[in-house]
Amino acid sequence: MIPMKSITYRREIEPPDLRAILNIVQSSGYFSPAEVELACELATDRIERGLQSSYQFLFAEGDGQVIGYTCYGLIPATMGSYDLYWIALSESMRGCGVGKILLHETEELIRNSGGRHLYAETSSRDQYASTQHFYESCHYIPEAILTDFYAPGDSKIIYSKVL
Repeated sequence: MIPMKSITYRREIEPPDLRAILNIVQSSGYFSPAEVELACELATDRIERGLQSSYQFLFAEGDGQVIGYTCYGLIPATMGSYDLYWIALSESMRGCGVGKILLHETEELIRNSGGRHLYAETSSRDQYASTQHFYESCHYIPEAILTDFYAPGDSKIIYSKVL
């Protein structure tokens, strides 16, 4: 495991980050092939369109490699509401507090950009219980449950936090 004090953060995305994002998202075991592809599409959009892209990133690095990242963006036609599209960590870094720090750093970036609310969504399936606990432990509240949203028996839980 990488010591917390040696973890650095950066906002700029680079082409090699696509491979890191793919590896991190695939290694979780949570995401479908379509979701993995979507994670890579958002990163590709940012690389290709630069600041014209609405997707923003924050990368956590340790020992010269990406160990986690967030992807977020301003929700169009709102005054300071942001979506957290992705937060993911390499398998070796899960459960040691890096996710909370990464989320906190993301919240600070959003707050400093005039953001007032951050929304995150997850599945209601049992395998996502740890994700639900993560958001709740970071002071997010469940705002809505969209029953059978993803599939029968698989509802969407929308969490929010006032920044």
